[in-house]
Amino acid sequence: MGSLYDLDRAGLAELLADQPAYRVDQVWRGLYERAATVDELTELPKAVRGRLAEAAPEGLVPITESISHDGETIKWLWGLDGGAQVETVLMHYGDRTTVCISTQAGCAMGCGFCATGQAGFERHLSVGEIVEQVVQARRRAQQRDEPRRVSNVVFMGMGEPLANYARTWAAVERLHGDMGISARHLTVSTVGIVPGITRLAGETLPVNLAVSLHAANDELRDELVPINRRYPLAVLAEACADYLTAKNRRLSFEWALINGVNDRRRDAEELAAYARPLRAHVNLIPLNPTPGYATRGTSPAQVTAFRDLLRSLGVNATVRQNRGTDIDAACGQLRAVHATSTTQSGSEAGPTAPMSVPGPVPVAISEPPR
Repeated sequence: MGSLYDLDRAGLAELLADQPAYRVDQVWRGLYERAATVDELTELPKAVRGRLAEAAPEGLVPITESISHDGETIKWLWGLDGGAQVETVLMHYGDRTTVCISTQAGCAMGCGFCATGQAGFERHLSVGEIVEQVVQARRRAQQRDEPRRVSNVVFMGMGEPLANYARTWAAVERLHGDMGISARHLTVSTVGIVPGITRLAGETLPVNLAVSLHAANDELRDELVPINRRYPLAVLAEACADYLTAKNRRLSFEWALINGVNDRRRDAEELAAYARPLRAHVNLIPLNPTPGYATRGTSPAQVTAFRDLLRSLGVNATVRQNRGTDIDAACGQLRAVHATSTTQSGSEAGPTAPMSVPGPVPVAISEPPR
């Protein structure tokens, strides 16, 4: 059992088979509608709470927590069963509160400029481990002086969601059906797993689709995003078009700007030609430098120029606001920094130990524009 939230209703009913039938509804509502801990389910007998805690403990063990100086961004590093680690980020905006969640420990997609990709793949997360990230974020959001509700969830953390499709989609259904988050406020990101996009188009919920594009010619994308060798840009565009037809949702392209690599005029022209027929919105994100990829991110002035050029070419483009600059909030970065500090010190940081390590400006965590 990876997490208390891996229990579905049938599993919970089996665990509470000797209890009145209404107990299942009590527990389910408490866990998902209130984001309560087992100890907070005081409507249950103490013995039942003890049974829940023993049979299905929560699966995320806090290792490190980082809070931005303004308190509006919080990042957690969680330990999982078996020793893997994943990250979750909670971001408060003026009109919404978003949580960015992971679906895998590590990633097998091999994008060299990504800190998670550089670390390699460890394992898939279970449904419960994915859902519990949102539950933990909701709890924290409710603890503010002015409580906030988690309104948006983006599957843009560690891992490739469509490579863990069944568990990712089961988590989407749980977040929508049991936690009450609108499908239109749920965003699934992918580097371009075409069969997964096709499968997503056949699902009932109209979630948002975000594609990490980064290059709009096959030669460069083969280098930056190796899965392109299997699903080249023409095939990806067809899958995206089919998704638009099926769901009528706005498509987003994520574009990490790398100095001298994909931030030139011809890159903008290729991107515009690719995005326009799909009516795609482009999120521009200055690259976060990582130890395994020495190339610098695009300068702020060039980022603005690239955005303006795209707009002049008829593309709706925005520069993603950096969040968590002071807390290593880019995907995989906190885990990498924690691993380095642990190696150097020879000991683990204690649970929920605060951590704010200065470093390069991280890639912004992105979500489709509202």
